[in-house]
Amino acid sequence: MLDWLLETLFPVMPGTPNSSVSRKLWVDPEFADDFGLVGVGGDLEPERLLLAYRQGVFPMYEEGEPICWWSPDPRAIFELRDLHVPRRLARTIRSKKFRVTFDRCFPGVILGCSDRPEGTWITPEVIDAYTRLHYLGYAHSVEVWYDDDLVGGVYGVAIGGFFAGESMFHRVRDASKVALFHLFEHLLRRGFDLFDTQILNDHTATLGAFNIRRREYLARLRKALKMPVSFGPPPTPNEEMFQPS
Repeated sequence: MLDWLLETLFPVMPGTPNSSVSRKLWVDPEFADDFGLVGVGGDLEPERLLLAYRQGVFPMYEEGEPICWWSPDPRAIFELRDLHVPRRLARTIRSKKFRVTFDRCFPGVILGCSDRPEGTWITPEVIDAYTRLHYLGYAHSVEVWYDDDLVGGVYGVAIGGFFAGESMFHRVRDASKVALFHLFEHLLRRGFDLFDTQILNDHTATLGAFNIRRREYLARLRKALKMPVSFGPPPTPNEEMFQPS
């Protein structure tokens, strides 16, 4: 039954001998169920992930489950110019208490995001997949340091003028919010148009996130993907990177 489901939801194009790296067809997100579920199964190869994001779909599942792909309606986004910065956070940013870097410790950030007592969807498989995207120049991180300690950060996926915020973490108060503030500043300078935060929650709502209908999101996504902008030069495996303490 499961094999049939995977083949139905994720068929391989004719004439492609290697299903793990070949181009795949996709399920139209407009046909997602009431919970936003688009499909089950497949893999987290870079090609699959990038195809999913380009069509408004993202993976989320718990360890031990098959990969689930989602395109919820409504969809949560931030307007890049409308991040809510409370006065106390603004004072923290101005104080220069933290040092902020970009793409210098992606493994440390995604590991920090996965370290949650309540459990997480950021499984070892997800960590490996997004680290591969990082070295291909599509997944990016913002790191927040206190002295030489990595105390917060955020990571996500950038394609054209679109950024999908995946997760953030903090070990010191406000460190994740400082990371998000500097990420927004960076994306604005680079000319990005759409920041996807996927599913609205109380935390992102207090920072200014809000819901739009999926049709509107997909229209904005198509426009953003065509924009001739980029996050910055991709990292290389030989580049010196900070290591979290």
